[in-house]
Formats: sequence, structure tokens, C-alpha cells
Amino acid sequence: MSTQPEAPDFTSLLRPVVRESSVSEVAKRLLDHLSEGNLKPGTRLPAERQLADALGVARSSVRGALSALDVLGIIEIRPGSGSYVREGTSEFLPRAINWGLMLGQRRTQDLVEVRTFMEGMSARLAADRAGEEDIERLEQHLERMREAGTDVKAFIEADIAFHLETAHIARNTVLSDILHSIRALLQVWMERAGNIEGTVSGTLCEHRAVLDAIRAGDPEAADAAMAEHMRLASDRLRLSLRGDDEQDTAASGA
Repeated sequence: MSTQPEAPDFTSLLRPVVRESSVSEVAKRLLDHLSEGNLKPGTRLPAERQLADALGVARSSVRGALSALDVLGIIEIRPGSGSYVREGTSEFLPRAINWGLMLGQRRTQDLVEVRTFMEGMSARLAADRAGEEDIERLEQHLERMREAGTDVKAFIEADIAFHLETAHIARNTVLSDILHSIRALLQVWMERAGNIEGTVSGTLCEHRAVLDAIRAGDPEAADAAMAEHMRLASDRLRLSLRGDDEQDTAASGA
């Protein structure tokens, strides 16, 4: 029977994280060690509790950092088993470092600002270029969001699909690629914001307004509706980030 390689004395190499907002710092610290190339693909990382103890942070911070690395394809989280180094990690890591993918609050907010501008442009172009089949696909994504209900993961997937479809309808490949990258960076935080009360109902209404403006062929209204959606989504994101800070501060005894 084959066995997975264990991480070689991984936790002894880690130093405590001292910043209050530690999800980003934990992710960077783990990424530093993964990028050294000492861990073979398939290596199982230490348990969350071990990593939290070694770094001096709450387990929620470790969990958030591992989730970010999982989204980026650097590790794989297997429920009930643990976290494992993915195949091909050595080729991906330089790109991850150059992009600065491990986001703290400041960088997250900077990305939100860029996304707000580009999503508005995407909606404006879509309103000018959408055909009947395009509108139908947007309706399908909105219906998937509605059917997801309290399933946050399914709701976020349908939400992202709606925005990707809007970018596709805009018929601008550069804009579409940039928005796709930004959403990938923000996905972990978007999932957290999805748990805030009122997110599902609010997001559905905001997307409906965008869709109605695109259907009406009104670029100005589509831009305005998307800007309002981005403003409210940004507020929800800030609430989720603030919750992380408060949880880490309480866990550290501060």
C-alpha cells in the first residue's frame, strides 16, 4: 500500500507571526517554505493545530491561509485527510510570488477598486453588444444563484459565472482575462463574505439590476448598476475582513 510522504520537520522551520491580521502572513510564511522546493508533490503538511501552534496564531488564520493556497492550486485540501502539496507546484510558485497572491487587507481593497472599474466597463460593453442568447445565459446564471440558496459555495460559483459571462459578452479578451485573474485572487475572501447576513438576497437583487440594464441595451444604466453592486459587495468584504482581525486578536489574548 502506497503512503504519502510527510513534511520533513516542517513546523520547526516556522517562526511566530506577530501581525494582528495574520491570514496573509501565514500564507506568505507557508509559501516561502513551499517555494524552496524541499517538499515533494504529494507531501502531507502538518495538521492545522500544529501549524497554528508553531506560528502562534489562531487556527482560523491557518485555515484561511491553506484555503488560499488551495484556490491557487499550490496545495490540495482533502476533507478528512489533510493538506497536500500539488503536482507541478515548483512551476507555479514563481508566478504566484510575482503576482503577490497572498493578499492582506490593503492589497485586497486595492484589488476591489480595480475590479470595480473593470466590472463597470464590462457591463457597459455587454449592454452595447449583448444578443438574445447572451441574455438567456445570464438569466441561467442568475437562476443558479437563486437555486443555490444557503449553499455558499454553489452561490459563489454561480455569481462568478455571471460575471465571467458578462465579460464574455463584452467581447474584450484582455478585459476578460484580467477580471478572471482578479476574481481568482479574491475568491477565498468572497466565500467568507458570502456568510454575512443579507448577502444572498442583496447580491441577487444587485445582479438582477445589472441584467435588466444589459437587456435594455443601456450602457449607462449597466455601468451604474454594476458600480452599486461593487460598492455593496466591497462593504460586505470589509465586514468579513474585520471579522478575521477581531477573531485573531481575541485568539491571541490581545
